[in-house]
Amino acid sequence: MSHAGVIVFSHANGFVAGTYNKLFKSLRGRGFAVHALPKFGHEVDYPVTNNWPHLVEQLAHFAAQVSHQEQQGVYLVGHSLGGILSLMTAARHPVLGDHRVRGVVMMDSPIVSGWRAPTIGLIKRTNLIERFSPARVSRRRRERWDDRAAVLTHFQSKRSFAAWDPQVLADYVQHGFRDVHDDHGQHVELAFSREVESQIYNSLPDNIDGLLRRHPLQAPLAFIGGSHSPEMRQLGHGPLRKLVGRSDDARWQIINGSHLYPMEKPLETAQALATVIGSM
Repeated sequence: MSHAGVIVFSHANGFVAGTYNKLFKSLRGRGFAVHALPKFGHEVDYPVTNNWPHLVEQLAHFAAQVSHQEQQGVYLVGHSLGGILSLMTAARHPVLGDHRVRGVVMMDSPIVSGWRAPTIGLIKRTNLIERFSPARVSRRRRERWDDRAAVLTHFQSKRSFAAWDPQVLADYVQHGFRDVHDDHGQHVELAFSREVESQIYNSLPDNIDGLLRRHPLQAPLAFIGGSHSPEMRQLGHGPLRKLVGRSDDARWQIINGSHLYPMEKPLETAQALATVIGSM
């Protein structure tokens, strides 16, 4: 049984769980047990569909197994996609295994709420969503390299990766790509399918307001955001601030970084997670 608590961590869209290994190591050093599914959306039994119901069930099934194994309730913690899945899972499944969910931490996870929700729903139904979602980029993402050395060189040259912790980038190169031998010869490819990544973006939930009305969250909620995150700036902090509660500043943390601050500052992120979980 973990002294500090059991974390079930869910990754951001497009990044496998192994990318966060430095964060996980720091959390384990602080006494947490950390469990994570390698990637969402790639299992036949849990396909990507509108509003992500099967991904929620995938997380619920995994977290229930972890809770049973650890013999205690879990904290559902997730980055971006993972934070939204954590919120939805805790709402629909307040008890996982034989234990209640102990808390939810959303890491720079923008939710569609209020007047934006029906607008997004309409855009999805008219198949115009890709004009507005990150899928317009992910569908064209490069997916093949000669080897991992070429992958590392490629991402080291990108400005958006310049702020990444070097070990996190090394872990991304190690775990975020797979070796392939086919008619094109030996090469490496993205382990997280760009088609799945795009499907996830294009099916962003617009039903969270209704979900939380039907299934009010029973576990405490915390938020850790990036100080200059375009993703959060686009949809705003308001709905999440209301869910967390304005009177509880211990469960609202901001880290100096982008939307990908867990990759930029994994040790500071671990400290922030320990703080907000301790406040629950």
